Amino acid sequence: MKKIVLAASIAALSAALAPLSATAQNITTVNGKPVPKANAELLISQVTKSGQQQRTPELEQQVRDEVVMREIFMQEAARKGIPQSADYKAQMELARQQIMIRELFSGYAKEHPVSDADAQAEYDKFKAANTGMEYHARHILVEKEDEAKALIEQLKLGASFEDLAKKNSKDPGSAANGGDLDWSNPNGYVPEFSKALTALKKGEMTTEPVKTQFGYHIIKLEDTRTATFPAFDDVKAQIKQRLEQQKMASYRDELRGKAKTDYKFSGAN
Repeated sequence: MKKIVLAASIAALSAALAPLSATAQNITTVNGKPVPKANAELLISQVTKSGQQQRTPELEQQVRDEVVMREIFMQEAARKGIPQSADYKAQMELARQQIMIRELFSGYAKEHPVSDADAQAEYDKFKAANTGMEYHARHILVEKEDEAKALIEQLKLGASFEDLAKKNSKDPGSAANGGDLDWSNPNGYVPEFSKALTALKKGEMTTEPVKTQFGYHIIKLEDTRTATFPAFDDVKAQIKQRLEQQKMASYRDELRGKAKTDYKFSGAN
């Protein structure tokens, strides 16, 4: 008899503890449906994944609020039949594709990381191409050679280079600043411009129009200086990011090249 009573007591206790155990796994219930704590943990992991936000009690509370509100909204959406609508299904398919593609490239990036050595090599290459002298120049760009010659005559008579550039230059990037091109490596200009610029001395201007693919230039050299270059550690992050983007682009092109299709992409040769 005692055994029967003990068994009944254990069964009753287990039944009483079962709801408590279920409650421990859930945040709450909404209209009788449990909201699992796992949903909040999943959202927290996504929010803190980038490292820009730390897990705090305040964040946990905000996430719990969000998860419960989502359940309320989801139930109402289901009640209205939204999951059965064609528009919902189309958007879900697009979201599925986007997530799969994102994970594909994310996985590739993890398997093919850009090393510090890769970044250092890129830095050294870029630095080698941009050492030497930097030139601070101004220019006036016009469409016709006669226009350039007329402006040169005005400059010889004492006209302000800056004023003439503001009034006459067709270069939208520098005209408003009196033709100022700021400091730059001459290799960054087209060959004709670069050759004429580097032949000048400080304070001189070209006495003949310089023809390029853009039109006719009058160039004035304001000053020169030895090129400075940032330390590797100061730009390493940017270099790595650029190399990662290049790797992703190469991977994309590789996949496109391997695919068997007669589709002609725009811009393809």
